Amino acid sequence: MNVGVLGYGYWGPNLVRNFMQQDGFTVVALADLREDRLKVAGKAFPSMQLSRDANELFNNPEISVIVIATPASTHYTFAKKAIEHGKHVLVEKPLATKSNEVAELFELAEKHGVKIMVDYTFLYTGSVQKIKKTLQNADFGQIHYIDSTRINLGVFQYDTNVIWDLATHDLSIIYYLIDERPYQVQAIGAAHMGNGVENIAYLTLRYRSGLIVHLNCSWASPVKIRKMIIGGNKKMIIYDDIEPTDKLKIYDYGYSMITDEYRHNVLVDYRLGDVSIPKFSLQEALSVMVEDFYNIVANNGKPLYTPQLSIDITNTLIAADQSLKQDGQMVNL
Repeated sequence: MNVGVLGYGYWGPNLVRNFMQQDGFTVVALADLREDRLKVAGKAFPSMQLSRDANELFNNPEISVIVIATPASTHYTFAKKAIEHGKHVLVEKPLATKSNEVAELFELAEKHGVKIMVDYTFLYTGSVQKIKKTLQNADFGQIHYIDSTRINLGVFQYDTNVIWDLATHDLSIIYYLIDERPYQVQAIGAAHMGNGVENIAYLTLRYRSGLIVHLNCSWASPVKIRKMIIGGNKKMIIYDDIEPTDKLKIYDYGYSMITDEYRHNVLVDYRLGDVSIPKFSLQEALSVMVEDFYNIVANNGKPLYTPQLSIDITNTLIAADQSLKQDGQMVNL
């Protein structure tokens, strides 16, 4: 299948490379408004058709797949146009900035008989797949908290804040791992560039089961950290994506509440056990994602996640934005 790619900025080159390497896909065309990015692409792929007009890709009958890696504010418009032209679509996160637009795109794709998928890359890492299996085991116990930090000296976006850019990754992982959804979200943040776009933010998600989730995301950190701690009453997990090999550690640690014989004091019974470092596939996640997309398009395969995941993530991000504007007030979901 011939592929056309929209956008050759930060993520576009990674997508082009992986689509080129996947049997069954051939990237034949690329569109970007910036002439300098087209020149870079032209040197890397001399045979590729280059254009500053996305419509040339939509109107090309030889292209059956459109990959969108443009600014987030354009995703909905480009995805809708691609679907209406009968193209299968892969969109860099987020799919859209409104939950009704997300639902509309999935419904429109089904109506036109094409497939649409969001590039939630981290779901395809061997580490997240291993965490999924670990949490499904009864011996992990009940999850009490998740604490995630995703900070770096990153690319400052102009059309979306750091929550939409970075927290989306953590929300996709958490919503994939856990079926329960939060009922409240709180967000505080700060914009230091004078454009009103938050470059640092902290999110808190509350669940009716008692689970609490805290996310720390920033474009302004001198160090790059991608670490998630999942705490249960029987076991705990540390997921460090920066680690080259030992990305995942499972602690056989837990705790429970007990009372003394007179029931005057509440005591904590700690259980300290072994620490294990499980093995899992280290294949590049983006490569696995492209392979999954091919299976969905070519073989009508079952996707890794349902459209509802994208809708839930978008609803949470919208509520987080609302909380930011209300100086950190809790917003119901």
